[in-house]
Amino acid sequence: MKELNIISRLANTIEKRKASNSDGSYVVELLSGKQDQLLRKISEEATEVLLASKDGDKAHITYEMADLWFHCLVLLAKHNIRPEDVLSELERREGVSGIEEKASRKPG
Repeated sequence: MKELNIISRLANTIEKRKASNSDGSYVVELLSGKQDQLLRKISEEATEVLLASKDGDKAHITYEMADLWFHCLVLLAKHNIRPEDVLSELERREGVSGIEEKASRKPG
């Protein structure tokens, strides 16, 4: 599926940057900084998605969502989680009521 290939390619690029630890890389800056820096960036991007949604501008929503997804991919890399792991979890949940799925989770 072409659409998912870009997610894997981005994840691979993020992993390469993470491994290289090169100066001048935005990814390295996010990964080497305090965790709160990355978390604040994700919160900022999520807020921008919400504001774009409120305005109803599809192009702006798309742009901001791409920023949010990118930063979420960096967060996954920080924790050594591949996007395919998240996609597998979504696949596991497919066809299951959100209420049932949430109730099935173990506390903690």
